[in-house]
Amino acid sequence: MQDTRLRAGTERTARRLLRGAALGALLLAGVSCEAQGRPAVREIPKAPAASTLVHRRAPEFARRDLVGRRIDLKAYRGKVVLLNFWATWCGPCLVELPRFAAWQREHGAQGLQVLAVSMDDSATPVKRLVKTLKPGFPVMMGDAALGRQYGGVLGLPVTFVIGRDGRIAERLEGGADLPALEQTLKTLLAKH
Repeated sequence: MQDTRLRAGTERTARRLLRGAALGALLLAGVSCEAQGRPAVREIPKAPAASTLVHRRAPEFARRDLVGRRIDLKAYRGKVVLLNFWATWCGPCLVELPRFAAWQREHGAQGLQVLAVSMDDSATPVKRLVKTLKPGFPVMMGDAALGRQYGGVLGLPVTFVIGRDGRIAERLEGGADLPALEQTLKTLLAKH
């Protein structure tokens, strides 16, 4: 008798676990709570699709850089902006940053402005790297909300090229083809 109760309890537990797993799979597949006959707990605002941002005005933001200066994207209208989302633990990011620093020095007088947004959890390693690198462009801390504004920054690096008119010309995910990116920047810088 006790053996039968134990088996029945185990079977009930297994069914509950399977229902929970099925519900989790449905949620991962994008089936809403309402479609399952349950009220939605909380709707998470969706990021604009990354592809829809290209050729549109870059989302405005204002942040403090690592030394406390206010960095407002709209203040750079009229310049070509290279907006780079990166992190200190990202290998390709660490390859790109010195190159971006060199481009800032070489093309800054023609109107290039590099802005770097670190997606690290803490500013401490970012400050250490910036102290060593001395990039010559503003570095600020980012967060999920800023990443969502730019179509979701789920992997790093993510780089945006913003034209003088404030519109996004390109979105590059992963390590960029640096010679091709520099050529794109030169082309945009040549347009006045």
